[in-house]
Amino acid sequence: MQRLESTVSLAGGVTIPQVGLGVFQVPSAQAQRVVEDALAVGYRHVDTAAAYVNEAGVGAALRAADVPRAEVFVTSKLRNGDQGFDQALRAYDDTLERLGLEALDLYLIHWPNPEAGLWQDSWRALERLLDEGRVRAIGVSNFLVEHLRELASFASHAPAVNQIEVHPAFQQREVIAECERAGIAVEAYSPLGQGGALEHPMVREIAAAHAVSPAQVVLGWHVQQGRVVIPKTVSRERMVANAALAGLALTEAELAAIDALEAGDRIGNDPRTFALSQIR
Repeated sequence: MQRLESTVSLAGGVTIPQVGLGVFQVPSAQAQRVVEDALAVGYRHVDTAAAYVNEAGVGAALRAADVPRAEVFVTSKLRNGDQGFDQALRAYDDTLERLGLEALDLYLIHWPNPEAGLWQDSWRALERLLDEGRVRAIGVSNFLVEHLRELASFASHAPAVNQIEVHPAFQQREVIAECERAGIAVEAYSPLGQGGALEHPMVREIAAAHAVSPAQVVLGWHVQQGRVVIPKTVSRERMVANAALAGLALTEAELAAIDALEAGDRIGNDPRTFALSQIR
């Protein structure tokens, strides 16, 4: 089988497909075609965000596709400019309207944006949505250890997910360890290092040994460690390749070799300082 059929269990009994499609930097007009292709290939997990300005395109694809809504796991995120208790509740309604959905499967605070000092109130708003049954699961994105520990000090519900940048050159081991301790699933964005990991000779050597692509090796490294991954691509051919991980089992030595590629090379923004509302 493809890894599209594999799931990870979240808090509250919700399951999330382990391999999904990310649509960061995909224009809304193009997002409909991209998501329709992904659904046709067999993807049942789509990750978007208000800050990506493409929720409408994702929603159009969901309506156009011949796939029951209950079979597609849809995630979106609260942008920095909508943080705060009342603002977050309104932003959730706006996201649902753009997507044309009655509820999300997962709603995340996109960034802690500590300078604004509003993520705590935003979390309380997400908890209300969960308590009212308006969303199946709630979580965070780009939260570091200090944010997770502060959240644990007051939250009624632990986040189901922390979506963070993880790839061979930037592994965030302390954050992942904190998530594991707290029972929070780790979801990796930029899981291929925006392509950077694919050129490493070690990755290519492992790929040749298994007769797979370098991308499949890196995605296999993620999924064998239990992470959810949302590689972004607009190519249907790459969607198929990214999902075709069945039968790939990296050895402990190969996993360790990829672990050794850690270089502290963050590609995205620093969660301690990032404050912009729109990301594209």
